[in-house]
Amino acid sequence: MKRIVSALLLTFGLALAAASPVFAQEWPARPIKVIIPYPPGGQTDIVARWLGEKLSPIFGQPFVMENRPGAQAIVGISAAKQAPADGYTIVFVNTSNIIINKFAYSKLPYDGLTDFETVAQLGLAPLGMVVPTSMGIKSVDEFVQYVKRNPGKTTFASFGTGSSSHLYGEMLKGLAKLDMVHVPYKGAGPAVQDIAGGQATMGIQDFAATAPFIQSGKLVPLAVTGPKRWPLHPDVKTFNELGYPMDIAGWVGIMAPKGTPRPIVERLNREINKLVHSPEGSAKILQLGLLATGITTAEFSAELRRDFPRWGEIFKQSGIVPE
Repeated sequence: MKRIVSALLLTFGLALAAASPVFAQEWPARPIKVIIPYPPGGQTDIVARWLGEKLSPIFGQPFVMENRPGAQAIVGISAAKQAPADGYTIVFVNTSNIIINKFAYSKLPYDGLTDFETVAQLGLAPLGMVVPTSMGIKSVDEFVQYVKRNPGKTTFASFGTGSSSHLYGEMLKGLAKLDMVHVPYKGAGPAVQDIAGGQATMGIQDFAATAPFIQSGKLVPLAVTGPKRWPLHPDVKTFNELGYPMDIAGWVGIMAPKGTPRPIVERLNREINKLVHSPEGSAKILQLGLLATGITTAEFSAELRRDFPRWGEIFKQSGIVPE
């Protein structure tokens, strides 16, 4: 009888192993696809490629980058939602495409709270207001006066309709009572290039995209969103310090399709957090325009639940009509 029971247990165990790819073979057994829902050149793209290079030797498999831009990241995020939940697809996300899109679009093909597993939050992503150096403007007050002298003739470039970049611009418009025209782009890279080239008057953009242009003298930073100053530009004041309450900061993170096995999610979180918290990682992430966080998956999920209503109220106050 004991032999029969043992044989049954063994058969049952083998059946379970065969039914689960996680048990049947060690993960990862093939390359991991990383969906980047923006064009090359922006903050998300730069951070993703750096992290992929660091993670590949750790996991023994390449992290293959796939840029899937379009419709304020909806194309890429939707592709990630539809991918198999087997640990071989992850997607780079941020406040704009996971939270703000819910309010910007009346029919969004995904839900940032329920359709994904939170994998890792890399850092907070405050944005910097920049103008072309050729304008000769060196402060927010000077910019405000310039816009008021040229109502309806100045533009602000965002990295997408309904994005945090767009909302911050609308917030400044409302707080300073400015008449500016919004020009949306398909990512921070092309938006910043046009600001530097003078095709747009101003933008509130991520530091990864603006840094080369600030260093080359083509852009001037005037103010920073979020609760504190940017470490690489300590002389640039926050909007709060200048009398404009814009202290909420976005973030950049990684998610996976809903149902991705917890052991895989937790392993990714541990290894990514090790990189984020290392001296090299923190310095690199700061250079790429983020303030390193590296929190647990539970903490990341809690932040999502907290931030959804806050951004929803900001979106409502902006007066933007959902598409």
